Amino acid sequence: MKTVVVGGTGHIGTYLVPRLLLAGHEVICLSRGQRVPYADQGIWKQVRVEKVDRVQEDKDGRFGARVAALKADVVIDLICFSAQSARQIVQGIEGKTGLYLSCGTIWVHGPSVSVPTTEAEPRRPFGEYGIGKAAMESWLLSHARETGFPAAVLHPGHIVGRGWAPLNPAGNFSLGVFASLARGERLVVPNLGLETVHHVHADDVAQIFCRAIENRAAAVGESFHVVSAAALSLRGYAERVAQWFGKKAQLEFAPWEQWRASVSAEDAAATWDHISHSPCISIEKSRRLLGYEPRYESLPAVFESLEWLIEHGKLKA
Repeated sequence: MKTVVVGGTGHIGTYLVPRLLLAGHEVICLSRGQRVPYADQGIWKQVRVEKVDRVQEDKDGRFGARVAALKADVVIDLICFSAQSARQIVQGIEGKTGLYLSCGTIWVHGPSVSVPTTEAEPRRPFGEYGIGKAAMESWLLSHARETGFPAAVLHPGHIVGRGWAPLNPAGNFSLGVFASLARGERLVVPNLGLETVHHVHADDVAQIFCRAIENRAAAVGESFHVVSAAALSLRGYAERVAQWFGKKAQLEFAPWEQWRASVSAEDAAATWDHISHSPCISIEKSRRLLGYEPRYESLPAVFESLEWLIEHGKLKA
């Protein structure tokens, strides 16, 4: 099949495009050209890459027509962030493609009620990113069910893997947290460290997109979670990372207001975003309908990221 991947040179695309090529797809990537894939450079010679400014073409009302002109059997959209953007691409390709897969996020869920959270839970998003993605999902799936347009939405968790800095045990992206654990130094964690995070390796995200193509009839009109088999508590996560470095975690705990004053505003905002969600996500539907089975548990996926960071001099440990 001819498959178009919108935003295909980023982290998910690094793993997805080689999977598609090895499955026999002709792949066209639409990208701003500001990133290059992190791995498998050789196989990318088989990919046709077109430089596109999606934001500008959305504003001009041209993006949907551009994608339609490629006459793809499958369109995979990794960078759709609003219902308006979804409408434009769908209006362009409707009746001209066999499957449209959009990348969502587990942030369409707000605070959990029952865990692990299923796709059937009512959407209670907060924050611009989660609200935008939830609106995109709502419009797209409603349109698919009302008109038969062949669409599905796939919701990744906290993406990790080689080439990427993982969400850390303090709930933000500071590499200093990992460095402290590597040296056996004291680490202060907010509250009691019992909030949760839910990682997924980028190759498992790539896997579920391929599964959705293979199981098109089950995928159309539905949304699916894509995370590892189990979430991590911040406390347990910190302990296991320290152990991986050959150290014992020296953890202390501080109430939120006290903790936030000890870090940068950027790190505090990221941590608040993650601990206020505290995701613990179910993949039962993805397993049952698409045959999804994550190759990576959360910790091995994180450790692979840390190995890459150390190899490339981004993390001293």
